[in-house]
Amino acid sequence: MPSLIQRPSVRQFRKRLDTRRYYQDESFGFRKPREFALPDYSATQLQNRDKNASLLRYVDSLRMHGHRAARIDPLDLLHREDVGALNAKRYGLIDGSKSYDVNGILWTKRVGEAPETPEHWTLRDITNHLHSVYVGRIAYEYMHSSSKTERLWFSHILEARTPPLLDIRQKKRIHELLVHSETFDQFLQLKFPNLKRYGLEGGESMVPALDALFSVAARAGVEHIVLAMPHRGRLNLLTGLLQLSPASLFHKIKGGYEIPEELGVAGDVVSHLAASPTLSYEGSDIRVSLLPNPSHLEAVSPVALGKTRAKQYSLLNVSPGDCMLGDKAMCVQLHGDASFTGQGVVMETLGLSNLPHFTSGGSVHIVVNIGYTTPASSARSSLYCSDVGKMINAPVLHVNGDYPEDVARAIDIAFQYRHQFRKDVIIDLLVYRRWGHNELDEPAFTQPLMYEKIRSRKSVPALYEERLISDDVLTSADARGVRDAIRGRLDAELAQADAYIPTTTMLQGRWKGLVWPASEKAEHDPATGVAREVLEKAGRASVAVPAGFEIHPRLQRHVKHRLQAIEKGVGLDWATAEAMAFGSLMLEGCDVRISGQDVGRGTFSQRHAMLVDQKTESVVVPLNSELGSPGKLELANSSLSELAVLGFEYGLSWEKPNLLPIWEAQFGDFFNGAQVVIDTFISSAETKWLKQSGIVLLLPHGLDGAGPEHSSSRLERMLQLTDDRFEVTDTRANVNMHVTFPTTPAQYFHLLRRQIKRNFRKPLIVGAPKGLLRLPAASSSLSDLEESRTFQPVLRDPLVEAQHAERVVLVSGKLYYDLVKEREARGLQERVALVRLEELCPFPFDALREVLRGAGEVRWVQEEPRNQGAWTHVASRAAQVLGRPLVYHGRREDAVPAPGVGKLYRTQQEAVIKGVYEGL
Repeated sequence: MPSLIQRPSVRQFRKRLDTRRYYQDESFGFRKPREFALPDYSATQLQNRDKNASLLRYVDSLRMHGHRAARIDPLDLLHREDVGALNAKRYGLIDGSKSYDVNGILWTKRVGEAPETPEHWTLRDITNHLHSVYVGRIAYEYMHSSSKTERLWFSHILEARTPPLLDIRQKKRIHELLVHSETFDQFLQLKFPNLKRYGLEGGESMVPALDALFSVAARAGVEHIVLAMPHRGRLNLLTGLLQLSPASLFHKIKGGYEIPEELGVAGDVVSHLAASPTLSYEGSDIRVSLLPNPSHLEAVSPVALGKTRAKQYSLLNVSPGDCMLGDKAMCVQLHGDASFTGQGVVMETLGLSNLPHFTSGGSVHIVVNIGYTTPASSARSSLYCSDVGKMINAPVLHVNGDYPEDVARAIDIAFQYRHQFRKDVIIDLLVYRRWGHNELDEPAFTQPLMYEKIRSRKSVPALYEERLISDDVLTSADARGVRDAIRGRLDAELAQADAYIPTTTMLQGRWKGLVWPASEKAEHDPATGVAREVLEKAGRASVAVPAGFEIHPRLQRHVKHRLQAIEKGVGLDWATAEAMAFGSLMLEGCDVRISGQDVGRGTFSQRHAMLVDQKTESVVVPLNSELGSPGKLELANSSLSELAVLGFEYGLSWEKPNLLPIWEAQFGDFFNGAQVVIDTFISSAETKWLKQSGIVLLLPHGLDGAGPEHSSSRLERMLQLTDDRFEVTDTRANVNMHVTFPTTPAQYFHLLRRQIKRNFRKPLIVGAPKGLLRLPAASSSLSDLEESRTFQPVLRDPLVEAQHAERVVLVSGKLYYDLVKEREARGLQERVALVRLEELCPFPFDALREVLRGAGEVRWVQEEPRNQGAWTHVASRAAQVLGRPLVYHGRREDAVPAPGVGKLYRTQQEAVIKGVYEGL
């Protein structure tokens, strides 16, 4: 109710969140949650609650414990105890005919109404009413919420209204969707008996549940739903509700392409298909984007969350001023019961849901509780699979999937909560699966009693159909007609499968104007330099401190050094070049977002793009407040999550091609926790799903005595994931992602700008520096960033050409500066050429051939162990350039990236550096 919406000040916000440390962050992208407050109990209500304390305890016990006795299991296999807390006698309430004033105890009015006059109910009426609400086919868990308003809201909305009856049209709609799902599964089983289709038999209520959700959302003004789901029931949903052509599906099942063959990509399995239809509900249109998803079931959840967040920037720009996050776009996440409990990315994603720089206005989670091959007693430690959601106090609605109309009611209540509070809500849809994990296995091997019961019962569509016929909503002839029509359509679509020609909808909407990376129109090396006056403007703005804003005394030196470097035009460090890249892109209208742990200041205290007032803890981002650019910089200091946060940023990149999205690992190896996203999305989404992404991964890399876990970003893994060409004769340049290890701030500057200036998008992996961040030798000049300059995949030795040197050393990354220092100490500047490979993928065959033309002895040197680093990627490729094997120099093979013993590290590092010059 609009009159109850309160827009809090920062001070009020702080008071409510006094159990959490925070900054008074009003920077770009910071979004406060919507606040909704119900009036407190009136004096009359408080007096009545005190007078009838025993009744109050009884009513609250029904609210809290009713779910334990509710009839929510379609198979009736859940152990339901005799819940003593639901017995009125336990509270001294004996006489069922005794009348009680329920004002302030039982909520009989609409949300926000607070009657002052007494309202009397008998104990029997109270019991019957509350049992009908809390101990039926829908069970509610909301009393665990720390918010009194949310608890009262649920009590009002559940106790004060008579559940609305569905009209005949709605019932027929549910019937049609259920029957389509069942008929579709039966059709696939008949026509493709060896297909692993992960059917929905037993869980057909999932489809009308989503239909009900889309309908209520559309009528509430939501314009776009981003939908994430695993494979169970995916094909049913695609063909039954999301308008995917069955002919295209059958074409794919029969071995055909789902995407145009001439694009030369690999595609994906049938259970990962996607669709983005526009659905119409009573004149309100809503776009539903079902995202492609790998078999790592929950990995798509944070991707969907990020895409939903990004979508709302454009929607907010064209919507009224009072439009809030979640008004126009909503994230819907489907889960399996086992994966929701068992996969850590679920917890990480839930942890992002209410964070100011990650919230998208609340997600609706539907757990299709269909049962796992492993019994629940061995699959989770909690009572319900949904209990993980209690970490964020999300309310849970358990509903019996055998009753589709109750499912629709649960959906309606869940959406109302999400739309009112802009928080996550969970629907635990208890269903079953008629077959095993897939249709080719035998579940009775391990669950004989369950499957004896399943195989003896009628299907969900059949049961609902019988009810409708009994209620005169349908006739038997009507029901047969629905099934016959669906089967007839499927037969007709199958007949067209062989002639189906796939099309693609990529490069539409916000991607219009970009090109397919493999096309002849792709600009791989656009101009990335910037006019000096723009560089100076961005650089100065990045350290401009507002009047009256008190920064930390040690940051005065940071500001001074940056301004001095800009004035002199030399000595630009990495953070300054980065700020100039950000600022110049922002002036061109692009947004920049950098996310990760402590990114505002930088892990190594190098960035300081976010300043905190030392007196008030208010926050300012100078590039936003001082530059006056159309583009904005969002600094998203993240939770201590890698998998969900990287997935979130990747989701942003799918939605906004004019955004530079950066995820910075605190140390390079932190990406290990996010490996699933890198493997199944970042490295492969283009060839599987035609999805481009400009995501940037900054992975601090380099051996510096920090031990095994803070040294390596595992460049070898990144390189192994690339589809880089092995043969010089292979001119294909469309690699799946770029892997770089730059050694100068200028090179980093041009890499960042190249991400946006290209007319296509590619993921970029950067072996980012640690020790080089402030190293004077690793600095750049303004002229290195200017208009005539671009990124160079190979850097020549500035002192000696390769063909004039006795020995040429190929090297990547920060080891270069150690080698320069040792070379100078030995006086070998004219005899040893140090050539830097700045871009490892795509391998720079042509550039390296040009630099090494006429070279004699050539070695590859790295500080990583031989089985790690870039060696295995470089060896065979460089050998083709040289026409002979490349010689390796560095550490031997090892099980760890670096030793944890300081003495051993120093001995090994010295041997690597000095060994380069042996024999000269």
